[in-house]
Amino acid sequence: MPHLRGNAQAMAHPKIDQIEILAPNFKLRLSGVTSTIVRLVPRQTRHVPIAAVGVGLPDSVPHVPLTALLTMSRKGPSGSRIWHARRNNEMLAGIALKYLLGKRLKLLFTSASQRHHTRYTKWLIGQMDHVIATSQKTAAFLDRSATVILHGIDVEGFSPAPDRAALKSALGFGDGPLIGCYGRIRPSKGTDRFVDAMINLLPQHKSAQAVILGRATDRHKGYLKRLKAKIAAAGLTGRIHFPTEVATHQVIPYYQALDLFVAPQRYEGFGLTPLEAMACGVPVVATRAGAFEELILDGETGHLVGIDDQAALEAQINHLLHDAPLRRKMGAAARAHMVDHFSLDHEAKAIIKVYQRLLAKA
Repeated sequence: MPHLRGNAQAMAHPKIDQIEILAPNFKLRLSGVTSTIVRLVPRQTRHVPIAAVGVGLPDSVPHVPLTALLTMSRKGPSGSRIWHARRNNEMLAGIALKYLLGKRLKLLFTSASQRHHTRYTKWLIGQMDHVIATSQKTAAFLDRSATVILHGIDVEGFSPAPDRAALKSALGFGDGPLIGCYGRIRPSKGTDRFVDAMINLLPQHKSAQAVILGRATDRHKGYLKRLKAKIAAAGLTGRIHFPTEVATHQVIPYYQALDLFVAPQRYEGFGLTPLEAMACGVPVVATRAGAFEELILDGETGHLVGIDDQAALEAQINHLLHDAPLRRKMGAAARAHMVDHFSLDHEAKAIIKVYQRLLAKA
């Protein structure tokens, strides 16, 4: 097996001929895949010669320009390189580099999709040397074997607040229970379901407040406007908050201030927000969308309900709002579960093991 040497002094722009693993990022707009690359590559570069390739990447992520792919040596430092794709166009680029330009590559794809693939996508996946699935549910949609590696998060950064009450006050919230729903504001994320639940439940919990944190794209601006109008009609504008857009590096306090997190998705590829909430010691009520059944211990770190069961969603939220000791118990269990099973280092090292096996075969 080749020895993968990490470079503690890796700079933002390493030389491509010293790199054994390339992680392409072919999308300019921030997305879940881009966030994964931004989180993982700096961790992995402590252990292996890896760099991202593409656009829209901060200097904290070691990366090389797209043009470097054309002039890079045919062989990697150990004789071959790994091309770790996460999108269709990135798989296609890897195939072209390998078979048209003669680069010695082992092609790896990470799949997060929980739907049946098109014939074209199936063909692309069929050309890969190996596949990683981000959940068991995702693996079930593949027509080939895959290594299941669940996403992890930075459990050092996402951690419980020393003083939740003080943090709530600093963020402008009251001292009663605070319920959150974070992520893109759109129907697939179930934001309207959260709003309906809060309209029904907040009148029963006079000190409780809710916060919806996320961005609505231009396509969903009308959807957001209708939600706010519905909240205003219910007389709850002062209790259901929409903070102005919060930068990614500023979101942690908004998790730490919560007493309960709700993930009401209708569809989800994986879903990191429940992980981030639980790492901050917050219990979660979620639908059985995405990988949530593999992330949340039902009855221990939160509750799971059917995707279309609004009554059950509201009942479980209501139950936890009535029981502060249970919220604290579940929050502590959630934090322990994240540290034990879902740290970012755990994910990074599991992927590195796949890299090592592929290079050993090369």
